[in-house]
Amino acid sequence: MQLLAVGLNHTTAPVALRERLAFAPDQLGTAVRAARNWFQRLDGRSSDEAAILSTCNRTELYAASAAANPLDAGAHFLADFHQLNYAELRPHLYMLPQHEAVRHTFRVASGLDSMVLGETQILGQIKDAIRTADEAGGLGTYLHQLFQRSFSVAKEVRSTTEIGAHSVSMAAAGVRLSQRIFDKLSEQNVLFIGAGEMIELCATHFAAQNPKSITVANRTLERGEQLAHRFNGKAIRLADLQHQLHQYDILISSTASSLPLIGLGMVERAIKARRHKPMMMVDLAVPRDIEPEVGRMSDVFLYTVDDLGKVVQTGLENRQAAVAQAEAIIETRVQSFMHWVDDRAMVPVIQGLQENGEAIRLAELERARKLLAKGEDVDAVLEALSKGLTAKFMHGPQQALHRAQGDERAQLAELLPQMFRGRR
Repeated sequence: MQLLAVGLNHTTAPVALRERLAFAPDQLGTAVRAARNWFQRLDGRSSDEAAILSTCNRTELYAASAAANPLDAGAHFLADFHQLNYAELRPHLYMLPQHEAVRHTFRVASGLDSMVLGETQILGQIKDAIRTADEAGGLGTYLHQLFQRSFSVAKEVRSTTEIGAHSVSMAAAGVRLSQRIFDKLSEQNVLFIGAGEMIELCATHFAAQNPKSITVANRTLERGEQLAHRFNGKAIRLADLQHQLHQYDILISSTASSLPLIGLGMVERAIKARRHKPMMMVDLAVPRDIEPEVGRMSDVFLYTVDDLGKVVQTGLENRQAAVAQAEAIIETRVQSFMHWVDDRAMVPVIQGLQENGEAIRLAELERARKLLAKGEDVDAVLEALSKGLTAKFMHGPQQALHRAQGDERAQLAELLPQMFRGRR
């Protein structure tokens, strides 16, 4: 079985491409099953495994397959599932086999591959993705072990290094950008669209600046009200947004919608109603919640998740020592995992040897029983049994040594005495 990771992230692809390759939450189970079927059609085995991680910063397929070219197969699956041109997608993909895939998985879980170095949100996203893959029947021995170990590595990295020290979160970056545009956040009305973890983090940071008002717009009013209540704000239905958008100075959006929620026309009407008073919009969603054309308006400051990524890079030099320490931990754990993988590869060989040995034992035992039933001398039968077992066990190695030549014979001559040096 070959372990692999195929995907793209914020360093290899712009948000315009990432949103086209993103999987909606309700797609993941179907996609995992489709990925397994994709590999199974290639290698004819039912033991192939698959899991998919899709966030605003990355879309990745993890798999274990016996297919001839599993990396190429994984890349073509991503393109085929989303009906994308493979030639257009391929330059942005990383295709990682075996230990490279393991190292990448451990780095992602530890926050070393994140836009916000050392952030912890990715670990929860991985756990959600693995839970979905398990429910869809995508996990087997290899991926289950891979991700369980990745969780342990992430815990070790966070508990023994300062990888998260001095970091600037996406939420904090949003506050920083707003402070560049508005002199006083205490005079601004802030709107949050969505009610997920990222919006909750952003609301916490903005609430600390005591804005004039906080409003949460969500498809489900009850959930929006629960979040708004925590920050002494109010909630509105998402459907009412088009009539109320002009009331807000700062807008932060992060939903799982597959289509934009805020179009150019809606914003144009809002800006007109505001008499061209500037608005700041932060779109943290992938696929994007706000149409890109909105960013061309002179009275709107639109930032995407990639724009905020440039802000969060501040203080990176302060974390280089922690990064080096974390990388060393990960490298050690990669070697340990690959040792486990190598051991797994030997399981069929060991099973085959055991089955062959058992067949020889049973055949010789049956012959001895027949001789005893005929009244043969017990000692003579035992002598014949022991010689028969020894001869049959030694036949294969002796034939291999006889047929081998050159370096192969020299290697066998060195290995065979070690293999058959039993206890006396």
